[in-house]
This record gives sequence, C-alpha cells and structure tokens, in this order.
Amino acid sequence: MTANYANLNRTQRLAALLVLLGPESAGELLRQFDGSQLEAVAREMVSIPYVDPEMRDSILEEFANVVSQSMQAALGGVSVAHESLERAKGDFAAQKLILRVAPTSSAELSEGISEMDGRQIFNLLRAEQMQTIAFILSFMEPSKSSEVIRLMSPEQREEVIERLGVMEPTSRDWIKKVSRNIQKHFDRKAQQGVQKAGGVDVCADILNSLDKATRKELLSAMDKRNASLGNAIRKKVFGFDDLVRLAPSDLQKVLKEVETSDLAKAMKGAKPETSAAIFKTMSKRQAAGVRDEVEMLPPLRAKDMEQAQEKVIEVVRKLEEAEEITTDSEE
Repeated sequence: MTANYANLNRTQRLAALLVLLGPESAGELLRQFDGSQLEAVAREMVSIPYVDPEMRDSILEEFANVVSQSMQAALGGVSVAHESLERAKGDFAAQKLILRVAPTSSAELSEGISEMDGRQIFNLLRAEQMQTIAFILSFMEPSKSSEVIRLMSPEQREEVIERLGVMEPTSRDWIKKVSRNIQKHFDRKAQQGVQKAGGVDVCADILNSLDKATRKELLSAMDKRNASLGNAIRKKVFGFDDLVRLAPSDLQKVLKEVETSDLAKAMKGAKPETSAAIFKTMSKRQAAGVRDEVEMLPPLRAKDMEQAQEKVIEVVRKLEEAEEITTDSEE
C-alpha cells in the first residue's frame, strides 16, 4: 500500500492493520464486526495490494500495543480478505461478501505486486514451489517478471521458464488455492471457469525483456530440457515479422543466404511493414524480381508460408549464433 498513512481514514487504517496481522488473527477480530462494518472493512482490505515497510512502521507506531514485529512487507488483496472473512464468518458468507467487494479486472489484481520491485517479489516467492512461482509470474508484466527471473539461479530460471511454457488455462479453484497460499490477489469475480496463465506467448514476452546473454542461456537450456517447447518459444521470441528489428546490414546478410523461392513464399503472408523492410535492403532490380515472384505464386496454405518463414528464421538463428548479426534492436 503506497498511500500516505496519515491520509487514511479509520476504516482504511483498520483494514491495513488486519492485512498486516494476517488471515488467522484478522479472522478472530472480524468475528466482532456486524454486517455493514464487515463489508466496509473487507472492501478496504481488498483494495490494499500490499503493506510496504513504511506503511508497516506507521501501523506499528499507532497500534504498538497490539502488534508485534511483522514481516518486511505484507500482501493484501482478495485472497487475504477472503481468508480472513472465511475464518470469521465461514466460507459461504465470505464468498458472498467478496463477490460484492472484489475488483473485477485483472489489471487491478496485478497492480499491487507490480508496484513492488523485483527483489521484494523474489523474496516473497523464493520459498514457493516452481510451479507456483511460474503461475504468479504469468500474471505480471514481462518486464517485472524478468526482474524476478534475473535473481534466480540458472537451474531455477530454466525450470520456471519450462513450467510457464507448458502451463495451460487455469481453473478458478486453483487460482483461489494459490492465492490463499501466498497471500496474493489473483482471484476475481468472473463469469468464466478458467483463466489464461502462462504459455509460450508469456515465455517469449519475458525472454524478450531479459538481456541477450540470459535469454540465449535459457533458450539453449530449453532446447535440452524440452526441444519442442524450446522451438515454440524461439518462434515467438523472434518470428518472421520481427525481421524489421534487424539492422539493414544484418537483414542483408540474412537475405543473401535465403533462396528467392523460399523468400517469396515467406513474404506471401508477411505484414506490409515486413515486406517494406526487406525490399528496402535490396537493389531496385532485386526488389522487382522478388515482387514478380510473389505475385506469380498461387494461393498458398498457411502451413506452406510458415515453413518458408521458418527457413528464413533458421538463417537468422545460425548467423546470430555465429555472432555475425544481432537480433537485439537496442544494440
């Protein structure tokens, strides 16, 4: 929680205290509240993503007679509010109340942890199982997830990336279970029975947020641990339409090693900006020849175009491995 403690009203301060105390102690206190009071406090608890050290110190100063030394940072949100209410009023009443006060967008749910720095998140998750860590990282922004991954050991990184890649849509019950176990707030009021978590796209986004050396190390490890997953991730990390990220001189090196017939098939399904970038590296005569070949092609199956594009990307990988080109546009 990042608001100034002095600006909080009494209900908000009480909610922050209950988050700091944790579900078990908070549940005992909430048993003393009536319906309207309970809902007001629960609503504020849900809105508190976490209590940072500065907020914790202010709470301890005001409630020093009832609170002893607490953790470095305390997480709040839906799961903490739900567990506290469940201990106080039972599961049915807790669920009914949470559905009235819980936030409805995944952006709201991830906002709290996104405000924490990578080191804080890493410290909060380091004791969790790899599957749980992967699950949580899948809900975070790739740049934030990459901060956490950088702090892991090489073995942990590899396992988390692999688990992220093979993760399937997740049931709401599992989300709730994980939420309670780690005091997180990914639970939400939703109509759907499953939520998207992890997958190849998430892995690719996270890897693209990592530095080149770490990304290369993880991709190599995936090739050994799970070749099909590694290949699927590579396709997302750098696909045919990512050719626009290459420096013109590097793109020229790639095109020199690609058969014109393969290039024409690959460009048949390319985005206009990708085609424009490719033609820009060619002489007028070369560009005209490739355009003619593309236009003369009959309608192609998506599979055929993808195979042709993959041949081009294989050249990119080979040249990058030989350090003749770089796919990092920032360099």
